[in-house]
Amino acid sequence: MSPKKPYPFGLEPDDENTKKDDESLPSLDDVLPSQAIPAATDWVDAAIPSASDERSREEPRAPRQPRAADSEPETKPVARSRAAEPATEPVSRRAAREQGTTPGGSGDRPAGTASDEDTRHRARVVARPWPPPPPSAGSARIRPPEQLDEHGFPVRRSESGRSLRRKTGPSSRSRSRRSTSPSSPPSRRARASRGPSTPVPPPPPPRKRGSRWGCLLKLLLLLLALVALLVLGIAGWAAYEYARTLRTLPPVDELRAHASQFETTRILDREGHVLYEILDPSAGKRRYRPLNEISPYLVAATIATEDKNFYSHPGFDPIAIVRAMWQNYRAQEIVSGASTITQQLARALLFKPEERTARTYERKLREIILAAEITRKYSKDEILELYLNEVYYGNLAYGVEAAAETYFHTTADKLTLAQAAFLAGLPQAPAVYDVYTHREAALARARQVLELMAQVSQEQGCIYVGNSEERICVTEDDVAKAMAELEAYEFPRPTFPMRFPHWVLYVKQLLENWFGPQALYRSGFTVYTTLDPVIQNAAQQIAREQVDRLAEAHHVTNAAVVVMRPSTGEILAMVGSVDFFNEAIAGQINMALVPRQPGSTMKPFTYTAAFEKGWTPATLIWDVPSEFPPSGDPNDPRPPYKPVNYDGRFHGPVTVRYALANSYNVPAVKALAFVGIYDDPNTPQEDGLLAFVRRLGITTLNRPDYGLSLTLGGGEVSLLEMTAAYAVYANQGRRVPPAAILRIEDGRGNVVYEYQPPEGEQVIRVEHAYLITDILSDNRARTPAFGPNSPLKLPFPAAAKTGTTNDFRDNWTLGYNPDVVVGVWVGNADNSPMVNTSGLTGAAPIWNRVMQFAVERLTGNNPTPFSRPPTIDEAIICAISGTRPSPWCPETRVEIFAPDQPPLPASEDLWQKVDIDTWAQLFPSPECEWDFVENVMTIKVNDPWARKWLRENPQGRDWARRMGFDPLIFYPDRACRKDDPRPHVAFFYPTDGMTLTQPIVEIQAVAYADQYFRRVRLVWSAPDDQQGTLLNQKEPIPEPTVIYTWNLLETWDWETLPDQITLTLFMEGTDDRYAQRRIRVRVALPTPTPTPTPTPSPTSIPTPTPTPAAPTPTPTPTPTPSP
Repeated sequence: MSPKKPYPFGLEPDDENTKKDDESLPSLDDVLPSQAIPAATDWVDAAIPSASDERSREEPRAPRQPRAADSEPETKPVARSRAAEPATEPVSRRAAREQGTTPGGSGDRPAGTASDEDTRHRARVVARPWPPPPPSAGSARIRPPEQLDEHGFPVRRSESGRSLRRKTGPSSRSRSRRSTSPSSPPSRRARASRGPSTPVPPPPPPRKRGSRWGCLLKLLLLLLALVALLVLGIAGWAAYEYARTLRTLPPVDELRAHASQFETTRILDREGHVLYEILDPSAGKRRYRPLNEISPYLVAATIATEDKNFYSHPGFDPIAIVRAMWQNYRAQEIVSGASTITQQLARALLFKPEERTARTYERKLREIILAAEITRKYSKDEILELYLNEVYYGNLAYGVEAAAETYFHTTADKLTLAQAAFLAGLPQAPAVYDVYTHREAALARARQVLELMAQVSQEQGCIYVGNSEERICVTEDDVAKAMAELEAYEFPRPTFPMRFPHWVLYVKQLLENWFGPQALYRSGFTVYTTLDPVIQNAAQQIAREQVDRLAEAHHVTNAAVVVMRPSTGEILAMVGSVDFFNEAIAGQINMALVPRQPGSTMKPFTYTAAFEKGWTPATLIWDVPSEFPPSGDPNDPRPPYKPVNYDGRFHGPVTVRYALANSYNVPAVKALAFVGIYDDPNTPQEDGLLAFVRRLGITTLNRPDYGLSLTLGGGEVSLLEMTAAYAVYANQGRRVPPAAILRIEDGRGNVVYEYQPPEGEQVIRVEHAYLITDILSDNRARTPAFGPNSPLKLPFPAAAKTGTTNDFRDNWTLGYNPDVVVGVWVGNADNSPMVNTSGLTGAAPIWNRVMQFAVERLTGNNPTPFSRPPTIDEAIICAISGTRPSPWCPETRVEIFAPDQPPLPASEDLWQKVDIDTWAQLFPSPECEWDFVENVMTIKVNDPWARKWLRENPQGRDWARRMGFDPLIFYPDRACRKDDPRPHVAFFYPTDGMTLTQPIVEIQAVAYADQYFRRVRLVWSAPDDQQGTLLNQKEPIPEPTVIYTWNLLETWDWETLPDQITLTLFMEGTDDRYAQRRIRVRVALPTPTPTPTPTPSPTSIPTPTPTPAAPTPTPTPTPTPSP
């Protein structure tokens, strides 16, 4: 008997029924005829399920009719291994199919089938997974023959099933691919319960291989359906939004009615007097021109510039809109609008003024819808005709006919290519391209239009226009010829019947920037401005009188004045020129707005920035000849910058108060070198002068190449911005931007805008603003340069600063009190130089009179005094050095300071008396001999140019002597070291304390040095203040020798001979260094006899060893900051 084989899945026979079931199995020959063995192709065909099999697995299974194979006699059953039966089919249904009946009631069950209880039992035990059966051959169910062991007995069915599966069953990969769900194999008890006659059910049909592509196709169709629904939804939403938005827009049918409307905008002063009415620009000459009466060149230029696809798009340009959206997205702000001509027309005629300037996507959507409706109801030529008759061309020229008349004294139908290109470039920014104030910009814009025409001509095969049968073609030659025509043309100046035209045009430009040019004649605005007509008239009159006084002798032709209220920023007066209509002086140019070099009026900004870095009004600056790298960069290779003062002189040590009050240039340049022009890249703070002036509202100093001359006016700033910057000081450091408009009302009296003065931003510390104000209002401090009764002195306290540029091309005066700030410019609009006219003689007289008039007008001659902040401190300082006074300071005064920035201590005073090595000019130390240490007066100076001035300049040396610095010894910056050069000065005969008994003395000494030697002197002195020089030579004395033979009786007689004489050997060096030896000898000559006294022979005397004196210790000084 063969060894016992393990049962599959670990199943063991557990009862007698199982054993009987195994023994009762029929033999293989009985159940498996030879013709029933399936062919290989039948196995493969059975592995591919049919479509019906797929449906049978997806749809609910109906009661099954017996098949042909199922109805065969019991003697020819289809053999099937029970081990290969599917585990997922109920046993009752499988048994019913094998018996040829459906599982209905009990009466339908054939004899010999399992009972319902057995069926339920079998259904319970088939839940475990089991390998799938081999495929069937055709419609017959084939049961594999039983196998025999080595004794000829059939093996057990479980082992036979396993053997059959190993030999004929599909591979494990095929089984796993056809398996649809996990199942459990039936237990041995379950197999035994079915009995030997239980039929084997067929295997489940395998899954069809092409089903994956079917799923993908279904998914694709589903996605297409969703996309179609989404597109339909968006289209529906767009249609709804289009209709809803269209209901909120003005009717397009009224377009022509809107085009003919005109409501006057009036500009008034603050008292309600009309300065100008922006009337219907026809004014007797405006005429509506149909398209066929307009030059085709202008039509072509407008299309090429504003909307090259005008004739092809539906009122809006989708491509341009997408491009603009992308540009706006990249810039993170609205930088492009992509408006077509039709959109511009809709915006100008159908939108309210406040909506025209709104930069929102909602407004753009409404504009696009209106443009589409206009295009639907009007022809392209009608739209173009309306546009050309309504667009604003600047200088009050509305419509093409008025523009042709204003700029070229012609009609719209006679415009040339050059003229048409010039006009077509104006509507985008009429104020920017104003040929009367910005000729270069206007001509550059015309060139741009011509180049656009040439480009469109090349792209589209010339430009189509609706009022000409021929297309307009522009070539590069045409561009050159047209530009030559424009450059040679002198544009005639229009006349303006208005009061204070510079002011009116300034306000008009503000309105254009706020509401757009169309609002000026369609909105019916009433604009109340800040202008005080009384102050304006007085300022114009005063300026005109001063210019007339200087015109002939000093070549002065023009002036400008700005008056502001610092607390509110309101502009009370603006004089742009002394005569608006005088073309000889370019009177129509508003010199209050044109950037010019401000001269020394920049200096208060520089010193304020220095205060923010630690300086005070008492900081010492040396006004001496100095050199600087032009840009302030030490590596600048250019020749040095050497500033000079206006008076051509240098003033030595000055404090900030006197340097600013007297407008000295050299100290201001040193202050800027200390502050810096641009921000330090190594620090996060904005600490340069340019960053500081930006805080004050100055916007025109934006070049990258400024140098140290910026503090003297090397940049360009407008008078309006400078006046507003000085208002910050008058307003205690708070900046309130200039304001020109108080209130705007629409045609129905509704307030569209009303000015509310802001509190202002504190851009300067209150203390620093007051310090500058106190300096600029200190008449005593500025007297050395301006005199005690200059035009800067007013009957009330007022701060003022003048400015004069090189060659007298510009001169300024700006000043203020708490009530008003006034700025004045005097010069020539063509930048030609004046003759010997400074800010003091040219602009200051205008400032003086306007200031007094405005203060009287605003305060009733009760001006507001400057208010000192409670945090300001006072301190006594040395008047010359600006520090706390040392005992040797010759003069003191009182100065004011910010609480956290007191004056420097007395140890930083110029006068410092210390022990010093007089030859090395250093502090003594144990490393050096103490032979030449003296307690001397030194001057504490850190500026190298000041040291040079004191040593080498006669003016500097004279100042040092007058101040007590003789010899001139600078306060040392270190102690003496052993490698420093040393002097050699000594007496060999006589010696200190010796008694002279003979009248003739041979003086022996040595005097030389390794470096710095200049000369040596031998001097004597007596107790009665008598003194004299015995030797003065430039040659050193390197060896001990007789340097002088002195006969005392040649100097004195017997009666006057002193009892004691002091001899001093004084060796001078360069830079006021010196070394000296001093001895005292007694004189005791014997009574003279007739016998002559022989001259004694010189004897060898040893060199004396000097005994050094102990130096007086001195505290370590704190260095004075250099400007």
